Amino acid sequence: MGLEARLRLARLYLCTDARHKQGDLESFLHAVFAGGVDIVQIREKDMKPEAALAALEIARQVAGPYQGIVCVNDSPELAGRFQADMLHLGQADGSAARARRHLHRWALIGRSTHAPRQADKAIKDPNIDYFCVGPVYATSSKPDYEPVGLDLVRYAARKARVGRIKSKPWFAIGGISLDNLDEVIEAGARRVCVVRAITQASDPQDAAQRLSSRLRAAWNADPAMERYTFQALSEPASRA
Repeated sequence: MGLEARLRLARLYLCTDARHKQGDLESFLHAVFAGGVDIVQIREKDMKPEAALAALEIARQVAGPYQGIVCVNDSPELAGRFQADMLHLGQADGSAARARRHLHRWALIGRSTHAPRQADKAIKDPNIDYFCVGPVYATSSKPDYEPVGLDLVRYAARKARVGRIKSKPWFAIGGISLDNLDEVIEAGARRVCVVRAITQASDPQDAAQRLSSRLRAAWNADPAMERYTFQALSEPASRA
């Protein structure tokens, strides 16, 4: 599958540090991809560029057999050096159009959004391929952000209907775990991004499998998603 099809069909997105403390990045990534993670973003504050590139290269080698996507956080320059397939930008990270100049032709760009107007802007921006909404719940990975609750998830579900192929894919993010995932699904999400629910699990593969299974069940139970899946697999990429 091409990158755009893989993004459209992705359900479980993981943000993780480079696992320097544990020293197990490669085995950890094998476990989470085997468990059903579709996208991995390496996100670690103050990591040196060369260390970040080394971690990203490990992730790319592991992701390949699973058709997983590896995402660079924040830095278009680092993404360009890595020849990244995906770059994720925060609200303070500047223009997606400028960021795209560093990327290869098929690369994907995402944007974090924390309010309806930010989600609207991401939906309208032709250089944004997907967006995240949150933090839905309080999370230590974003301590400076007030949780937005499920209202923003419901808003995104209305504005970018998940069963409509022309809608941009979006992920609910922020404090999501097995304990509250059903609430997020009920609010309209079919894709989520998690951190601690997998990175702090005693068995990361099992945690990924449990999250992935619930998301797959919600996807399969939604009548609109059968046609969406077929279209995602058959439609040409928009930048072909």
